[in-house]
Amino acid sequence: MVVLFSTLDVQAQKKDKKSKKDKKAKTEKNDFELKNQLDSVSYSVGLNMGASIKQEFSEADFKALIKGIEAAFKDTNYLISQEQTPEIIRPYFQKKQEAAQAEELKEFESIKEEGVKFLEENKKNPDVKVTPSGLQYIVMKEGDGKQPTATSKVKVHYHGTLIDGTVFDSSVERGQPIEFGLNQVIKGWTEGVQLMKVGAKYKFFIPQELAYGASPRPGGPIKPYMPLVFEVELLEIVE
Repeated sequence: MVVLFSTLDVQAQKKDKKSKKDKKAKTEKNDFELKNQLDSVSYSVGLNMGASIKQEFSEADFKALIKGIEAAFKDTNYLISQEQTPEIIRPYFQKKQEAAQAEELKEFESIKEEGVKFLEENKKNPDVKVTPSGLQYIVMKEGDGKQPTATSKVKVHYHGTLIDGTVFDSSVERGQPIEFGLNQVIKGWTEGVQLMKVGAKYKFFIPQELAYGASPRPGGPIKPYMPLVFEVELLEIVE
């Protein structure tokens, strides 16, 4: 026990020294002093600007960055005109964003593969029908009313799940049907509901490219490239 406490004490001393050293490095005085309010405000603006640039553009060449700020402030010695800057900045950050998105989506490739495998197996079911777009569906109950068009507003009950059965949205569970335009929803819904007549109930298996693809709502249960399953009952064509 003595050895244990001694070791912990040494580690605590080292940690305390390191903490003091880090604190000293952050608060160490430099040659510049803030003598008045304008100095303080100017420094604060620069501090916020620097933090923002570091977050979005940490790879920036510091010397070139300062030269650009200096040129703008003094309105002289421009190496690039103000008019040229959008053409230079936009493609750089667009490419950077695309690379970041591609890297981020790599982790969802397994979900994409799992979805493809699920749909391939699912269409072997003799009750499953497949449209040219790849939408799969089962007629649970046929209706005898009118069929909606791509711009119709409809009233439906639905129950939405992931392929593992996880419920992510359900008007059935809420006990309240919903109305919406078929031109305001995902492609799989727009196509699928048009196949139905009022009174019908279908089960749709929607490929990711007819659902949310790579861009579902952030933070929700639907991840990029997930196919979705919906049971939909067409209650009424509102208009």
